[in-house]
Amino acid sequence: MALQKNLGLSERMAVTLTVGFYMVTALVMVSVNKWALNTLQLPWLLLWCQMLVAVVLLKATEWFGLLKMPEIRSDVSKALTPLIAINVLGLGVNTLCLVYVDTSFYQIARGLVLPFTVVFAYMLLGQPSSKLVLGACFIVFCGFYTGVTSEINVSHLGIFFGIVSSVTTSLHAIVIKKSLAVVNNSSIDLVYYNNLLSLIVTTPLVFLSGESAQLQAQFMSDVAGSGDALRQFFFAALVTGIFGFLVNLAGFLQISKTSPTTHMVSGAVRGVLQTLLGYFAFNDIITAGRLTGIFLILSGGALYTWAKDKEMQAKANNQAAYIPMTQQDVNNDDLDDDHPEKRTNKD
Repeated sequence: MALQKNLGLSERMAVTLTVGFYMVTALVMVSVNKWALNTLQLPWLLLWCQMLVAVVLLKATEWFGLLKMPEIRSDVSKALTPLIAINVLGLGVNTLCLVYVDTSFYQIARGLVLPFTVVFAYMLLGQPSSKLVLGACFIVFCGFYTGVTSEINVSHLGIFFGIVSSVTTSLHAIVIKKSLAVVNNSSIDLVYYNNLLSLIVTTPLVFLSGESAQLQAQFMSDVAGSGDALRQFFFAALVTGIFGFLVNLAGFLQISKTSPTTHMVSGAVRGVLQTLLGYFAFNDIITAGRLTGIFLILSGGALYTWAKDKEMQAKANNQAAYIPMTQQDVNNDDLDDDHPEKRTNKD
């Protein structure tokens, strides 16, 4: 808010820039992650490095006097436990999904975000959905089914991670919105807590997954060789760490500035760009079934957005036209006093 006022940005311009910032950073992050995983398949270690770089960058902004990081409090950390759990699980399955599927198929594998969002909105927030919204969810499901069944050599494990990723993505937006209240609606504080606590939680996973032993073996082989793999790993860790920090910050800013629905819609648009990027940058094969699946998923998302926009407009009109009964009675009594001939028998 302070930055918005200092730059003289309107609310609409601030929202537009926030959404654009998220889409660009998220798109670059997926591409860099895919490149890093093609170089070294150490997903948990790369995630750990991303969080470490993010924490260092946040502390660097404090050292230079740009931002103020919060003091870690046990009560706040405990209240943020759901966010940390969903964040670590979500980052893990997102990365593992990228390991097993193409960049262009990533959108389809994670195509059930919208149906899960509607389900969780009803289960956790008590928000029922209209028939039109349910129809949009059905179209998205058809797109997911079409895209998955049309692939011959698709990885079932990649699809499984994509479904779990859809669940965590749906929950993540809702949990972030609730978690902001814990840190007095400070996006920076939430980003710092999220990265630091996720770094701590991820540390044992690096050893339990066996990736630390793999890295050690790679180091030993590099001693006798040129050391290319070692340099590639640290370069990939640094690049993904920087963009991981940016996409993390962008995601929190977008959700705090807009809504979980906008977050989901911008993610869908990002999916189209990811498909094109996968085709041109990674030489992914774009089949007719894959295109049909993506088209249906995006069409369902567009229908959902239109339906929710209509619902919000109708709600706003109803609120504007509504007059509380007590005030209406007061107005009627004033009218009767000024015009006795217009009095009605209220018995």
